[in-house]
Amino acid sequence: MQLTITGKNIEINDTLRAYVEKKIGRLDRYLPNVIDGRVELEKAEGARAAEDRQVAQVTLRTKNAVLRAEEASNDIFASIDAVVEKMQRQADRYKNKRRSKRVDEKLQAEAFTAVLEDIEADEATDDQPTVSRVKRFHMIPMDEEEAIAQMELLGHDFYVFFNVNQNQINVLYRRRNGQYGLIQPELA
Repeated sequence: MQLTITGKNIEINDTLRAYVEKKIGRLDRYLPNVIDGRVELEKAEGARAAEDRQVAQVTLRTKNAVLRAEEASNDIFASIDAVVEKMQRQADRYKNKRRSKRVDEKLQAEAFTAVLEDIEADEATDDQPTVSRVKRFHMIPMDEEEAIAQMELLGHDFYVFFNVNQNQINVLYRRRNGQYGLIQPELA
């Protein structure tokens, strides 16, 4: 697994790098098909509570999914331990869902390769709103149930996907009552 470790307001020394590589390397047992991983460590100086100042965020990209977890505490090593435990739970949940649901071979062959590329927006004038970040990702066709599973694995409140039933891009979102909503755009 290719691992990228970055730090914001924190120095990534050899001890911290070795600790992260050791802990994240253990996740290979749970997810042997991880393509690459990204670890972001941050010292959040604006955090209200002192116990939430050291943040560790891990994003792992597999052939079919993207798993992401974030934890905060007063010690960066404790944050790393907590985020690894969270990733282990997500990996178990992901593997169990993959085993229980047999996906069409064609969909398995096409990889859900989520390539997140951060593109800095060109400088624009101050009086007009600008796009400050663009994310791109490849989609494979899936139904609503698979989209819900992916959204839960990522821990997000919404998920954009190509709906095979509608043959169009849809947005799945979590409503305040815990149910799910589906946005199906129509051209005007």
